[in-house]
Amino acid sequence: MKIISINAGSSSLKFTLFNMDDESVIASGLFERIGMDGSIYSIKYNGEKISEEIAMESHTMAVQILLDKLSALSIIQSLDEIKGVGHRIVQGVDRYFESVLVTDKVIQDIDEIKDFAPLHNPGALKGILAFREVLPDVPMVCVFDTAFHQTMEPETYLYPIPYHWYSDYGVRKYGFHGTSHKYITSCVKDLLNREDFKLISCHIGNGGSICAIKNMKCVDTSMGFTPLAGIMMGTRSGDVDPSIIPYLMEKEGKNASEILDDLNKASGVLGLSECSNDLRDIVKACEEGNEKALLAKNKYVRRIVDYIAQYYVLLGGVDIIVFTAGVGENNVTVRREICEKLSCLGIKIDLDANNVRGKEIMISSPDSSIPVYVIPTDEELMIARDTLKFVNR
Repeated sequence: MKIISINAGSSSLKFTLFNMDDESVIASGLFERIGMDGSIYSIKYNGEKISEEIAMESHTMAVQILLDKLSALSIIQSLDEIKGVGHRIVQGVDRYFESVLVTDKVIQDIDEIKDFAPLHNPGALKGILAFREVLPDVPMVCVFDTAFHQTMEPETYLYPIPYHWYSDYGVRKYGFHGTSHKYITSCVKDLLNREDFKLISCHIGNGGSICAIKNMKCVDTSMGFTPLAGIMMGTRSGDVDPSIIPYLMEKEGKNASEILDDLNKASGVLGLSECSNDLRDIVKACEEGNEKALLAKNKYVRRIVDYIAQYYVLLGGVDIIVFTAGVGENNVTVRREICEKLSCLGIKIDLDANNVRGKEIMISSPDSSIPVYVIPTDEELMIARDTLKFVNR
């Protein structure tokens, strides 16, 4: 059975086509600059990659081109082979605790809550409406990044602010990367062959979040009302004193939106290092003696360690720690330094095992008090799995 996972942005559409009989990837690709000059698409299949610059005035046109190319390349023989379409939705606020079939009401809700994720939800909605127009009879499913975190208790997700800011305006911790943390949780369930475990899931890439999980449910997570909160990231500051914002508005002559833009796009690893937001570049610069790069790396590691330690106490101990996403799966140096700073918890790293990239492996030594794993995440597969459940119903 073929299921397609979609991650649509305001001017982009990323897809992965799965054969869910064995969960293998049939094809994947990206459509960029939709509605702009120089729009282009790329499709990977059978070890090959094709790309073409072609006019795409709308998401509907991009979807039509995608389906035409899948047919023309004999990746599918008929559109009837596509049995379901899953859409990644960044923000579902507290209306959605799980994935749902797309209905008129769901579409209305996504539009109504767009202010909570103005950079993501409107683009996702364009993708939904485009597929609905081109494949009107195919079941579609919304998979919300925030859904996995809806098991947090009020004392966790509420901020110590005037209560009516929550009741009137929905200001609370929502958390993100939930689809990835959910996938890692399912992998750990298979790994340990049980559901009663305590897990700290470290999704660290250009964006990043740490999640405390007990018995398959989220207890707490580092991101908050928006993805700006939590650990230091590639270009995002993570947690900072909010009084910085009005202070810098006065000093820099900027408005609040402009300062927030700096905190989202010019801070984090890039802001401190002043050279790159990519940890690969940062590690190389550290080896070359770049002091600002060293500062950025050390701060990055420190913030992750802070959250792991906090969640270790919150959970009352941990059965397993997992690193995932771009940095977590591939940066040997960052993983090693995080684990070394957690040695007071009895964590010991196997340097040889840790010297791998992009594969599932235990990187802690046999005498480590807590097993530490690298598990590559697969949010697209998680979306396809959730979609398949509705198709099978």
